[in-house]
Amino acid sequence: MKKLKKEDIKQEVFDLYDDYAHNRVNRRLFLDKLSTYAVGGITVSSLLGFISPDYVKKIQIKADDPQLKSEYINYDSPKGGGSIKALLSRPADADGQLPGIVVVHENRGLNPHIEDVGRRAALAGFISIAPDALTPVGGYPGNDDDGRELQRKRDRDEMLEDFIAAFEYLKNHPECTGKVGVVGFCFGGWISNMMAVKVPDLGAAVPFYGGQPSENIDEINAPLMLHFGELDKRVNAGWPDYEKALKENDKEYSAFIYENANHGFHNDTTPRYDREAAELAWNRTIEFFKKHLS
Repeated sequence: MKKLKKEDIKQEVFDLYDDYAHNRVNRRLFLDKLSTYAVGGITVSSLLGFISPDYVKKIQIKADDPQLKSEYINYDSPKGGGSIKALLSRPADADGQLPGIVVVHENRGLNPHIEDVGRRAALAGFISIAPDALTPVGGYPGNDDDGRELQRKRDRDEMLEDFIAAFEYLKNHPECTGKVGVVGFCFGGWISNMMAVKVPDLGAAVPFYGGQPSENIDEINAPLMLHFGELDKRVNAGWPDYEKALKENDKEYSAFIYENANHGFHNDTTPRYDREAAELAWNRTIEFFKKHLS
């Protein structure tokens, strides 16, 4: 069997996977369409295995890393799903209070990758909370396909309330300074944008390839840093109107479009990952939070 490399995969395969990952095609149609790219020694199973997340080998910060204090907690989301499970992480040697970051998952719940991102944020000198919006329907089920199905059962505005409640929990945590920002990816990018609209005292917001709000842009107080992949035509289509509204309302923002990067380029568990773009975007994000949450 041919060992696949990223350069062996046509852009259409990444676009097809994006459609599948965002519930625009069902699994049967996805596999049918994927089979058209299984040529030249490439099988459907090898293609599927290559583009699917690898949560075993790609975790950067282990759950038991001695540099961190990480634990699962539950907090109350009265306007959302009730009691919500989350991963709370902070440096083990923290001396005094820390600024906080809410880390918002994609459209499949709190999977190992987003837990890893929460730990990365803590290792950078923050107290982070990474909620699982699937808690009311049983929590992240251990695989992304079932996770997406479970997330479809929840109302996204109620999930938004869950993450706003996470902000309040972290802001009032005794180990937090009260300065809290949010970073989110895909669905979490939309949540980050919406929290900027809905939360007057949000310290900073960093949406990665997230959907944009269309109303109440004038209510945004938090500075924004927005990250987009150049090849992500679906999400990028809404950016011009959003940017126009931000400018018209004199909002503080910076935006970066990463050349030849796909939707999901920051997620290092799939071949859509673009290491150069991801590392640059993450470094920019951490510096942005240090500037605005200090």
